Amino acid sequence: MRSPLQGGLPPAGAVAGAVVEIACDESGFSGTNLLRSGAPVITHASVDLSVPEAAELVGALRFSPHELKSGRFLRRHDAALDRLLAAVAGRALVHLIDKEFFLVTRVVDLLLGEPSYAAGTSLAPEHRAAALTLYRSGRAGGPAWDGFLAAFVDLVQTRRRRPDPRVADRFLQARDGLLGTGPDADAVLTGLRPEAVRQVMTRLDDEDRSMPPPLEPMLPALAETVLHWSGGWRRVLVVHDEQSALTADRLTRLQQALASDGPSPLAGLLMTDSRDDARVQVADLLAGLARRRPALIGGDLLSPTSLIPPTSLIPGPR
Repeated sequence: MRSPLQGGLPPAGAVAGAVVEIACDESGFSGTNLLRSGAPVITHASVDLSVPEAAELVGALRFSPHELKSGRFLRRHDAALDRLLAAVAGRALVHLIDKEFFLVTRVVDLLLGEPSYAAGTSLAPEHRAAALTLYRSGRAGGPAWDGFLAAFVDLVQTRRRRPDPRVADRFLQARDGLLGTGPDADAVLTGLRPEAVRQVMTRLDDEDRSMPPPLEPMLPALAETVLHWSGGWRRVLVVHDEQSALTADRLTRLQQALASDGPSPLAGLLMTDSRDDARVQVADLLAGLARRRPALIGGDLLSPTSLIPPTSLIPGPR
């Protein structure tokens, strides 16, 4: 017996106006375990195929009675892969997030500005240059860089039993340990002021829900997916494989953050089981392929707003 589906944000009523329905799934999601995950990249794929189109494609690609999975699929002949990519050309998007770089963007988004659910997306580009500077210089710091990221993760964990001011002190010490890697990086690091560090930790300990969950890359991935399919003129109804990070409260706040003049482009999000929706199975397959072999994803399939450092994952020909 299956458990009831959790999360989601169904529309309050009929969605008026122009609307597109997309199906989504991810690969590489590791919750808040971003530093010690065996998958350094999380991929989020979406398709706008109809149910009959997706079912026909899944049936043509299936080579066992089990659900299609990317690991088994990659061991097949290239003809099947070519058929999949041809079928979704212009009908799919894959958004990539490098988990380490995501952490760096979170450092500057949370500690150099006012935290927002738009942080980490193309709607909030003002700190991206600082994140790139810190990432490039910091990685040359060796163990000091690893310690800095680990200290930040400890700082923004939201499941502490009780507040511990020493956590902020350890982060500030780790910050100081990176000074000297370069003048531009030093300028970013010195901007991470103690009062901002302690304020963010206090707000998280007080369960301030107006702050975006610091260690959840799924939300910016979903935001960019919705903005892509909206195109600035239509609303997007998302059908998504069950995902614990996408709670109703978070989705409501993201919906509000994406709205400008008029209704939010995120019309709603319905949870489903991938076994029940062929469209989600296609999205799951694409997400898994992109995570295992990112060079497969190029052209119109790769989201141009993927949260990856410019030199880390550059898709090329197969």
